[in-house]
Amino acid sequence: MATKLTDFENLWIPKINHVLANEITQDTDQTTLAAAMNYSVNAGGKRLRPLLTLAVLTSLGDKIDHTVLKTSCALELMHSYSLIHDDLPAMDNDDLRRGKPTNHVKFGAGMATLAGDGLQPLAFQWLVDNDLDNETQAELTLALAKAAGPHGMVSGQADDIEFEGTRLSLEGLQKLDRNKTGALIRYAVEAGLIMGRVIPEKRQSLLTFAEKFGEAYQIYDDILDVVGTEAEIGKPVHQDAGKNTYPNLVGLDQSYEMLHETIQQAQQALQTAGEELSIDTNLLNDFTSYFKNEDEK
Repeated sequence: MATKLTDFENLWIPKINHVLANEITQDTDQTTLAAAMNYSVNAGGKRLRPLLTLAVLTSLGDKIDHTVLKTSCALELMHSYSLIHDDLPAMDNDDLRRGKPTNHVKFGAGMATLAGDGLQPLAFQWLVDNDLDNETQAELTLALAKAAGPHGMVSGQADDIEFEGTRLSLEGLQKLDRNKTGALIRYAVEAGLIMGRVIPEKRQSLLTFAEKFGEAYQIYDDILDVVGTEAEIGKPVHQDAGKNTYPNLVGLDQSYEMLHETIQQAQQALQTAGEELSIDTNLLNDFTSYFKNEDEK
C-alpha cells in the first residue's frame, strides 16, 4: 500500500475507531440494543468511507476537528446498518461478517433488525447534532438520504433480491452495483466536498472519481468471491453462484480487464480534479492501491 495512505490510515483509523467505540452508547438507552449496535460497528473493517471523506478534506487543505470527524463517521453507522440488514435470514442469510458471527447469529434476527433500525437514524442525528452551519447540515442530510434511500442503496438491494436467479444485462448489473455499493462511496467523497465548501460547479471530477472507485470496488469484491479465501476477506467465499456478479456475467478474465479500465478512469478523473481545484490528489490516488492484487491473481 502506498506510504502516504498508510500514514494517513495510521493517523485517522484510531481516531475514527475511538469515536465509533465511545459515542454510540451515549445516544442509546437500551442496553442490549446498544450492545448489538456496537457489535457490528466495532467489529473491524477498513473504515474506507470515513477515510475517503477525511482524505478529500485533507486534499482541500481543511482542518479536521472533532465535529468534522464525528460527522464523517456518521456514514460508517449507515454502512453498518446496511450490512446488518443485508446479512439477515430474510436477505442473504449470512453467518459470518468480518470474520465474526453476524449480528443476527449473535443477538437474534429481531434485535439485529432493531440494531440496524437504530443505526440508520443515528447516522442522520450525527450529521446535525453538532456546530456545523445549518446549510452544511442540511446539504449533508439530503445527500445521505438520497445515497442511502430508494433511489440509492436500498434500490440496489431491492434489485439484488428481485433479480437473483435472473441474468441481468451488463447495464442492469452496473445500475444495481452503482446503487447498492457505489452510492455510499460517492457520498463519502461528496460529504468532504460539502464540508470543504467546494461549489457544486467544481465537484464533478471528484464525484466521477468516487463513482469509478465504487464501481471498481464492487468488481474487485466480485472477483474476490471467486479467487479469495474466507481468511482473506472475513466472510464465506463462493457465495455468489446464483447472483448477478461480474465474473458470472462476463467471466473472470474480462472482470479483471474491466477492473483495470475502471481504475484508470478513476485516476484520470483525479488528475482532472487536481487541475480544476489546484490541489494535490496523490493521497486520493493512493486509495486505488486497495486493488493492488488486481493483476496478481
